Amino acid sequence: MSSGAVPSDAALRTGVFAALRKVAPDIDPALIDPSKGLRDQTDLDSMDFLNFVIGLHAALGVDIPESDYPQLASIEGIVDYLRRRLRGGTASDG
Repeated sequence: MSSGAVPSDAALRTGVFAALRKVAPDIDPALIDPSKGLRDQTDLDSMDFLNFVIGLHAALGVDIPESDYPQLASIEGIVDYLRRRLRGGTASDG
């Protein structure tokens, strides 16, 4: 995000699903429970997940180190993580 403004949670969620659909085009966001494990609901393998993380980085400009991947377990977790990172916080900020 070049403007410096942190997108709303709804905008972040939209971006997350856009990145997800690039690696798994058959996924229906309406069927995803945002509080449950994303990989369990979507059958993403490790390469799909890595490509999804790369897509998030490309779309939002957020560096996501591998050590932070566990925080990306659910849609809610991903949105929370991205919000913190875009506000300039670290992964451990809460």
